[in-house]
Amino acid sequence: MERPELPLPQLHAFVVLAEELHFGHAATRLGIAQPPLSQQIRRLEDKVGYALFSREPGRIGLTPAGRELLPAARRALTDLAEGLAAARDVGSGRAGRLRIGFAASLALTVLPSLLRTFRERFPAVDLDIQEMTTTPQLAALRERTIDIGLLREPPAHDAELGFETVLAEPFVAVLPASHPLAAQRAVRVEQLADSPFVLLPRAVGPPLYDQIAGLCAAAGFTPHVTQHAVEWQTVCALVETGLGVSLAPESIRRIRLKGVAFRRIEPGTARTRVAVAWRKNDSNPLLPGILAALDQEPPGRSSARRGTAGGASRSAADRP
Repeated sequence: MERPELPLPQLHAFVVLAEELHFGHAATRLGIAQPPLSQQIRRLEDKVGYALFSREPGRIGLTPAGRELLPAARRALTDLAEGLAAARDVGSGRAGRLRIGFAASLALTVLPSLLRTFRERFPAVDLDIQEMTTTPQLAALRERTIDIGLLREPPAHDAELGFETVLAEPFVAVLPASHPLAAQRAVRVEQLADSPFVLLPRAVGPPLYDQIAGLCAAAGFTPHVTQHAVEWQTVCALVETGLGVSLAPESIRRIRLKGVAFRRIEPGTARTRVAVAWRKNDSNPLLPGILAALDQEPPGRSSARRGTAGGASRSAADRP
C-alpha cells in the first residue's frame, strides 16, 4: 500500500473538529483562526477524495468517510506522540536496550549490585545480560554484539576500547578439603609445586592465566595443569573431586562446596583486576548511566577500589 503524504496539521485539525463539531470551538483549541482551519479540512478532503464533514446551517457532522477515518487518525496521532516520547527517552539515556557481557565469576561480586543500582535509576531500559569470558567479550565489543563488558585482566592498551578498573582482588588457593595444606590458615605458593593444577584454558583469558602462571614462576615452578575448565565453578567442582588444586580470585570463595577449602596465599600482594570495557567511539546514551551505576560502591566491598590497578584505569574524561 502506498504511504500517504499527509501533513500532520491536517490530521490534527480533522480530529479536533471531529471532537468539537464546531469550527469556532475547534479553532480555539488549535490556536488558529477559522479560515486556516477550514483550509486544512478542505485540503484533507481533497486528499481523501470525499467530504469528511456534512455542513448544514448551524451545525456540522461527520460523513461516513469521516467516521471511518477518525479512529485511524487518532491512532496515528497517538502512535506518533508515543514514538516521539520513546525517542526522547532513548536519546536521553532513560530508555532503550543495553547489552552487557560479564565474566561468570563477577556474578559473585560486581554484577548483582550493578544491575540493582542501574535498574533503580533506569527502570525503562531493557538489559540483555550475556555470560562470556574475557576474550569473547573483547571480540563481541569490537563486533558490536555487546555494548559493555565486565571482565578480568583487560589489555593494558587498546585503540578501540576503553577500560576502567572496577576492583582489584587478591588470589586464594583452592584445595580439596582432604589436601594436607587445607589444615593451614595460609599457603605459600611454592607449597603447591608438586600438586596437579586445574585452571581455565589460557585462550579464554590470557592475561589472567599468565598472571597465575607468573605467581607460580615467582615461586620457582611451572604449574602442571592436568585439567581445564571454562568457568570457575567447574574448576572448583573438579578440585573437589581431587583432580588437582588451583589459584583463583578471592571472590571464588563464595562458591560453596563442602569438599573445597579456600586458603589465602603468601605472598599475598598479587591482585587480579576487574574492569568495565566499552567502545571509545560509542555514542550510546545509555553508557554514561551504567558507568555511573558502577561508581556506586556496594557496602562491604573489601577489595581495592576502582582506579588502583594502574594501566587499566581511565579518567572520567575518557568515558563516552
